[in-house]
Amino acid sequence: MHTNSLIHETSPYLLQHSRNPVNWFAWNDETLKKAKAEDKMILISIGYAACHWCHVMERESFENQDVAKVMNEHFICIKVDREERPDVDQVYMDAAYLINGNGGWPLNALALPDGKPFFAGTYYPKGNWIKLLEYFADIYKNEKGKLQEQADHLSKGIVAMEEFPVAESQSSLQEENLQSMVEQLESRIDKIHGGTLGSMKFPMPSVWEFLLQYNQHYQNNIAFDGVETTLTNMAISGIYDQVGGGFSRYATDAHWHVPHFEKMLYDNGQLVSLYSHAYQKTQNQLYQRIVFETIEFVKRELLSAERGFYSSLDADSEGEEGKFYVWTKQEIEDVLKDDAEFYFERYGISSAGNWEHQKNIPDINFGEADVAKKFEMSEEDLEKKCAHLNSLLLEAREKRVRPATDDKILTSWNSLMTIGFIDAYRAFAETSFLNVARENIDFLLSSVLNPDHSLFRNYKNGRASIPAFLDDYAFLITALIEFYQVSFEESYLKTAQKLMQYCIENFYDFEKDIFYYTDKNHNKLIVRKTEITDNVIPSSNSEMAKNLFKIGMYFDDAEYQNLSLKMIRNQWPSIIKNAGYYSNWAIAALYHIQPTFEIAVVGKDWKDKLGELQKEYLPNALFAGGADEGSIPLLENKLVKNKTNIYVCKNKNCQLPVEETNLAIEQIRQNKIK
Repeated sequence: MHTNSLIHETSPYLLQHSRNPVNWFAWNDETLKKAKAEDKMILISIGYAACHWCHVMERESFENQDVAKVMNEHFICIKVDREERPDVDQVYMDAAYLINGNGGWPLNALALPDGKPFFAGTYYPKGNWIKLLEYFADIYKNEKGKLQEQADHLSKGIVAMEEFPVAESQSSLQEENLQSMVEQLESRIDKIHGGTLGSMKFPMPSVWEFLLQYNQHYQNNIAFDGVETTLTNMAISGIYDQVGGGFSRYATDAHWHVPHFEKMLYDNGQLVSLYSHAYQKTQNQLYQRIVFETIEFVKRELLSAERGFYSSLDADSEGEEGKFYVWTKQEIEDVLKDDAEFYFERYGISSAGNWEHQKNIPDINFGEADVAKKFEMSEEDLEKKCAHLNSLLLEAREKRVRPATDDKILTSWNSLMTIGFIDAYRAFAETSFLNVARENIDFLLSSVLNPDHSLFRNYKNGRASIPAFLDDYAFLITALIEFYQVSFEESYLKTAQKLMQYCIENFYDFEKDIFYYTDKNHNKLIVRKTEITDNVIPSSNSEMAKNLFKIGMYFDDAEYQNLSLKMIRNQWPSIIKNAGYYSNWAIAALYHIQPTFEIAVVGKDWKDKLGELQKEYLPNALFAGGADEGSIPLLENKLVKNKTNIYVCKNKNCQLPVEETNLAIEQIRQNKIK
């Protein structure tokens, strides 16, 4: 019955609203000009495709004719996909925090025609929503000055949130501070279930990556215990899809049992990396299984024919959260027949259910503690049987109505997933992982990279339309650096260098020594934001600090390394005080505090020797090489005819070359600074 202008967009979230009676517009220059020309308030409603309460508010309000009439009469209504436009989301989320002390999605903000917000909140039931809109419509008509005053005050507050102290350039990064950060994190770890203490749990991969790396440098077993407890409990709990692989976005309880069932690409990319690194260190077969199953899930459900990765799977199907993933006891018995009893014991399945409405979430933590002993099986036979039974359940599950797939392709999230594939290839030498990584990177470079080395953020149906943000550059640069380290194809590393130079020219603030989140050529918001704190995804600035260091090392560029150090020094007081939200910054600091080994593998057998070296967990190593010397400074004069030599270098000094990988690893161990 209705079609609005969102019908021309590619975002699945925007397209979901394209047939609402609300006269929605996308966020663009034309829409903002329209608001000014008609002197109408702007209503900005922000969400994303996998957001449960966004769907609820659409059903209750945005599909309702009476609500739409009020919205259309008094407002220019703009729908925003927060995953496509995180810059817009952040400005109005800041407004929500300043007004209410909290935020979330759906995020609904009201603004003057110039975009300055005067009100922001989250979900509203239909009746409250209508009252709210009519209240502000009356004020705008009769007392517009009040709203102007509130908008000016709120905008100043949003701008003030971007102010942070610039540290003295002489401040140094102390190992003692790292130790206090580890103690701070350790005090917040749930020693029984893993993760951080609290009633809800997010994976937070960069926290565990930091603790894993810290343990590698300083042999701090307390830090490592927290990592192992967390990774093991996540792997055998409900947040991990025991039937089909892959992780949900977070758990709604302290035991990792009940997930919020949406599956996000960025979580699974980072967790593949984390579990691969943990496997390199421990050789724990559980971690290997999780990596292989998660990658299989991603390839099966999130990989496009063009070799891009889709963004997410919805939490809901048929209007119910989690319906696709949960089981009654009878449903499992119908599929598994005589093996059902074994499955019930292993995964905590009961007639009463281990969740709501007699439904069950397969969860090893809820099952029999020692199923192998009870059924007189070896651990190997246990794993094989579980894999077989889950494959039968997966086949049956595929006949259900699937959750919606958010099939837009985002540069930053694709890069995180590709980094996961690269890390998995290093740990397991599975060539298919490297092939997927190559295909994805080549797809991105052909689809979102412009001749001037600017990027687009999004891609769908042959169309890229939104200029990229700093996280798109940061994680693609990381992916290119990491891909060079497993392929030794210099073109990828040189592209990373060119992208970095573009960022320095168009994003960097040399007064504050920080990158803005938006390109100076594409910033139309009331404030130019920066992204500093690490969250479920590391901040783009902390990732850039790491990338500056690495590119500086590869190309012997002291300016890049100095920029990296300045960025970390400026954030150092905050890093020390709140390690939980600066964990990726702490990893960047480790690069400067600990020695970084430059490992050159040069000669015709480089691939085999590199593969052997990279099975080791060496977080402070950068690899270079190939069958010839290439053009990277580190490789100069290192090719010896009829030999494949390994050079272990530190602080521009190289050990004597060796041909055996075990000798090279021994050189690294002997040169570590504890």
